[in-house]
Amino acid sequence: MAFEELVARLNDGGYKNWLKAGRCLVILKEGLYPFTDRHMRDFHGYLLDHNPQLRNTCRASCQLRTNKLCSGCSQWKREILKQHRQPHTAINWDNCSPAYWRTDHWELAKAYMPRGQAQAEGTDQCDAAALLNLINHCNCFNFVDPKVVREVIRSRNELMHSSECHMGDEWMKHFQTSLKLFVHQIGQNSQMEKVVQQVDEMLKLDLSISIDFMDGLEADAISQSNASSDLVGQWEAELLQEMLQEFLNTPAEDEDADAPDTEHLRKLAGFLEANKDLSERFSAELRVINSLKAKELKDEGESGASVCV
Repeated sequence: MAFEELVARLNDGGYKNWLKAGRCLVILKEGLYPFTDRHMRDFHGYLLDHNPQLRNTCRASCQLRTNKLCSGCSQWKREILKQHRQPHTAINWDNCSPAYWRTDHWELAKAYMPRGQAQAEGTDQCDAAALLNLINHCNCFNFVDPKVVREVIRSRNELMHSSECHMGDEWMKHFQTSLKLFVHQIGQNSQMEKVVQQVDEMLKLDLSISIDFMDGLEADAISQSNASSDLVGQWEAELLQEMLQEFLNTPAEDEDADAPDTEHLRKLAGFLEANKDLSERFSAELRVINSLKAKELKDEGESGASVCV
């Protein structure tokens, strides 16, 4: 039954577009690992060489929540703001441990990323959104047109907010153009050439799966993409997991974080529940979503009762 449901999903063009676009972002993310790490390492060294005060050791275990920073960490904070490509954009200081700005180039990088990166100790622990926002916000990457990277970020956000997991053909054409333009801006090197090649290969995959029957018994699935159904199912699960984590994992200690988007989660839950194999795989997440819906209804009821009184 689970296999038949996967077949049905993969024979829907919009769903295949959604899945292939998600895989393209994974390919891009992995290609950006060495690129962002190298540039941030060099940028960190440049800042230290040109401002001796940044070498001062933090002696107070400074915390940004208290906004009581030693002179060295205060200097780092000023430098981070100075090196921001969009200075009026809010910085997620909760990502950072100021005491490590002096010694860890990735601790500096996290200041230019979306919230939720506090535990990320390197590129390989960051998703595509984190790396794209780093490139968009940090002066280290001033050779990349911010309009170009923001267009990829916009497409990525549209993909992650598609509660029906369905992207149209025109959207895919625009996504492909934006992605290739961004990669071209990064520069010509073996890693980026590999990204372009892998993206092209992914976009050409059909991903449709047909089932052969022999003597009344189901035979192996035949995929025009030559990718096994197990592999495609793994891609699907990873992308859905990323979507769910993005909307469910609001750090408990982050008082300024937005509440989970319950409307989006409700629609996504409806999609998962309509596919028995997915509802079983993500049963724990569905329970969390249902509890959020119940809490929202309770809060609405209490609010209405208060108004009546």
